[in-house]
Amino acid sequence: MSVKQKACALRYPKDADAPFISVSGKGTRAEKIIQIAKENKIPLVKDDALVEVLSIQEVGSLIPEETYSAIATIFAFIAKMEDGDGGKELFEGRSR
Repeated sequence: MSVKQKACALRYPKDADAPFISVSGKGTRAEKIIQIAKENKIPLVKDDALVEVLSIQEVGSLIPEETYSAIATIFAFIAKMEDGDGGKELFEGRSR
């Protein structure tokens, strides 16, 4: 049995209490999510454990509290990159 690729996209509007899952998919849908992100220069982070937790949530729901720390770290890293202070290592080591 092959493992299907999974992907989730998050949004964090300024007026929201927490980020929410804007899109999620596996297999060809995940590939399309990744393709669209790359085409639009949206940062990608590979974290197998995190995508497992996020992918079982409903699209439109806030991220689970147990993911707050990991997501905050990722968003902080992306903000640092956008400010020109960050490196290019997009958490590849977090993949489990």
